[in-house]
Amino acid sequence: MFQRVLGVILIGLSAWAFSAIRPPAPKICGSVGGPPITGPRIKLRDGRHLAYKEHGVSRTVAKFKIIYIHGFSSCRHDAAVAIHPSPGFLEELGVYVVSLDRPGYGESDPHPTRTVESLALDVEELGDQLGLGPKFYVIGLSMGGQAVWGCLKYIPHRLAGASLLAPAINYWWPSFPANLSEEGLSSQLPQDQWALRVAHHLPWLTYWWNTQKFFPQVSILAGRPEILSSQDIEIIRSREGLPVDQKYVRQQGEFESLHRDLMVGFGKWEFDPMLLENIFPKNEGSVHLWQGDDDKLVPVKLQRYITQKLPWIHYHELSGAGHLFVFTRKMSEEIQFPATINVGKPNAANLGSDLRDLINQKRYELKDRAAEKPT
Repeated sequence: MFQRVLGVILIGLSAWAFSAIRPPAPKICGSVGGPPITGPRIKLRDGRHLAYKEHGVSRTVAKFKIIYIHGFSSCRHDAAVAIHPSPGFLEELGVYVVSLDRPGYGESDPHPTRTVESLALDVEELGDQLGLGPKFYVIGLSMGGQAVWGCLKYIPHRLAGASLLAPAINYWWPSFPANLSEEGLSSQLPQDQWALRVAHHLPWLTYWWNTQKFFPQVSILAGRPEILSSQDIEIIRSREGLPVDQKYVRQQGEFESLHRDLMVGFGKWEFDPMLLENIFPKNEGSVHLWQGDDDKLVPVKLQRYITQKLPWIHYHELSGAGHLFVFTRKMSEEIQFPATINVGKPNAANLGSDLRDLINQKRYELKDRAAEKPT
């Protein structure tokens, strides 16, 4: 009798555990009972759909074509480098920007087997289906940095330039000295240390860890103010860095968007970014990395180490800046162009100052025009 009761209890506990760790099925956009499709999408070769949004001049006349990849808990509507510059700025320079919902976010179909490589190939296919030409520029913010690293690894021949904005760091990349990666991970809030360890070592527990009530979930989802620098708080208060519509971001389910992001970003990568070779050996393009020295989410010390290992990356460290520095007009204008666009100069090292002069000239022209308008 006792054995039967024990068996029933064990079966019940197993059923409970299985249901607790098993994420619910995503609500696919356009399916019965799923969210509606409100914007343009392409159909990828594997049948999935990828939603996108276009900014700036028409891609048919653009001088420069950029694919922007958003960060964690965000979407295509939050393309900082496209929505924060001065009115008319993109048009003056002939820039076209297309932002996408990464798989599982917004209106892009989930990708249960998503990897860093598959995301890079999604970016390439988006460029092909939109007719962006043989080469284009990529910009990735925070967790969107995984896509840029993937592009540098898997589709380097398609890139005219690339920029990483406060890219998230995987503490388990093999080239990190053990003491340095542990120092970086220990600098995060305890709840984030545990959440990232779970995502790396026990990815099948990621859904349960971030939905259970016994331990705090990852700080971004919990809304912990400690992850914001003083500049981040100022940007949010100034309404330049307003959060996007989280209902839209997560409408297909948190597992295939947020939790999948954690598993891919902090899981076991197929390659080590610090072993990448320079994809522009003749200075025909450039790769840039921008990082705030007061970023509470991405340790600046590890970012410095990465760029020391990859000296061909142009490193820009911003004094007093946090994680949201791109959500300002000034930085959104200065980052995307010097960081990505090669204007045909023989020496790519001159790119920043030369193009910054052009940007400042256009900025002042736009201000003068605005001042001349009758009230």
